[in-house]
Amino acid sequence: MAESCTITEETFGTIKKVKWAWVSAADGTVGAALVPTVTSNAYSGEIVRLVTVPGAAGLAPDDNYGVKVNDGDGTDVLMAAGLLRDTANTEQVLASSLGVVANSTLTLLVTAAGAANSGTVYVYIR
Repeated sequence: MAESCTITEETFGTIKKVKWAWVSAADGTVGAALVPTVTSNAYSGEIVRLVTVPGAAGLAPDDNYGVKVNDGDGTDVLMAAGLLRDTANTEQVLASSLGVVANSTLTLLVTAAGAANSGTVYVYIR
C-alpha cells in the first residue's frame, strides 16, 4: 500500500472535529512526503480531545508510533501528547494535556508506524 491520508473536517455547534485516516509510507511516516495531510480550514481554539485509533490486526501501526499535529508555525498543538501511541488500543488524551491553535491550518505527521500500516487520528477543538 502507498502512503495516503483522508481528511474529514466537521463542525458540531461549538466543537470542531478533524479526522485523519492514514496509511504510512514504506519508511513508517505520514506527511513527510507528497501526501497532503493539511486541513482545508483554519482553526482557532483549545484542543479539547485527541483520539488515536490503530488500524485492524495486520495493519496496525508499530507499537509506540508517534503523532504530531502542527500549526502553521510548525508547533505541535498536541504538546507531545501524541507520542508513544499503542499498537492495539484506542487511546485518548484530554484537554489538560493539550494545547491551543490560533487561526491556523493543521498538519498531521506520523512517525515510526512501520511500513504500510494504518490508523485514524481525531482532534476536537472548542
